[in-house]
Amino acid sequence: MVSQPQSPTSLIDSESLVAQVLPDDAGTATLVGRLLDPAVGPCVVAVRGDELIDITHLAPTTADLFDNPDRVAVVCAADGDRRWRLADVLRASFDPAGDDRQPRLLAPIDVQVLKAAGVTFARSMIERVIEERSAGDPDRAAEVRRQVADVVGENISVEPGTPQAEKAKQVLISEGLWSQYLEVGIGPDPEIFTKAPVLSAVGVGAAIGILARSTWNNPEPEMVLINTSAGEPVGATLGNDVNLRDFEGRSALLLAEAKDNNASCAIGPFVRLFDDSFGYDDAATIDVTLRISGPDGFRLEGINPVSEISRDPRTLVAHAYGDHHQYPDGFVLFTGTMFAPTEDRDHPGQGFTHKVGDEVSISSPRLGSLINIVQTAEAAPDWTVGVRSLMRNLAGRGLLATGSAQPS
Repeated sequence: MVSQPQSPTSLIDSESLVAQVLPDDAGTATLVGRLLDPAVGPCVVAVRGDELIDITHLAPTTADLFDNPDRVAVVCAADGDRRWRLADVLRASFDPAGDDRQPRLLAPIDVQVLKAAGVTFARSMIERVIEERSAGDPDRAAEVRRQVADVVGENISVEPGTPQAEKAKQVLISEGLWSQYLEVGIGPDPEIFTKAPVLSAVGVGAAIGILARSTWNNPEPEMVLINTSAGEPVGATLGNDVNLRDFEGRSALLLAEAKDNNASCAIGPFVRLFDDSFGYDDAATIDVTLRISGPDGFRLEGINPVSEISRDPRTLVAHAYGDHHQYPDGFVLFTGTMFAPTEDRDHPGQGFTHKVGDEVSISSPRLGSLINIVQTAEAAPDWTVGVRSLMRNLAGRGLLATGSAQPS
């Protein structure tokens, strides 16, 4: 029998569960999610007060909804016969051993491609150099960290791709510290990669997976931009770009194995569409807070200020989408993190790594909280619903012909 991580009891028993997950200003936010109702299948839902309203008859996929130019009006005006109490759905979402007939939340995106930008913050950039120089060995990381700091300081305050960045590059080369990570951090082209397969992301309350054989790994709390098939950012949410530092540190060619494993991509809790109360500029200046609570009593907290990103997120979107690459179903883009935990957890100099049972909370007042429990990728629930399963389900419900409806 596959073991499951324990649910955070504080959340299951709390009367304030809804308030913990929703944005502080949820009453004025246009929030969209996805829900699995075992009786019928996946549903696109709108958050309305303390309820979730089924709007799948108006948009069978979130990709259809986000491509609708009147998406906000559709969500705000939508009504439906099928409704669920948000508190009930959240409790089921956080209880892996609960009644599998109960509806629970999914990641709030579906057929969009899952893209990510790497090394977009100075601190993250330095930590990637340390990973590479220490070959994924946490015992060597502290020594390399001191060596890098002696040359470049705590960060490199230059705009990527500028003459000043080129000068910094030459200094680092002369000191024998140049790295592929510094190239994408301060060079003309950012790192844009495919994080995970379509439909593989998990939502709030689900287990997140790290390989059982990984000994150095961490969460990556990020703001995630939601983009249409035309490359237009139309909303934002939170994401955890779970990463294996030992694998990526040994070789950048192991990026896929470090990043893409069962349950290694978490997104949620809901997509907040851009409207009069929250726009792109708001998303690009939020602070994303990470809190980790371990079963061993370990506690860690940090902040990822999106405003300190080295490249404007629109620049990252332009590198992902354009004449060189299109996404007919839209795409989401993890915008990167500056948070690379270095606090020692078990032994001096070895820094932080996850343990099974860690509760990871990624939050922002305007986007809510994405909360997950760490499990091994091997023991996390299998990913079983792919594109064929989704299309067959929607076709069987007579929804594929409806596309994305216009508001009345």
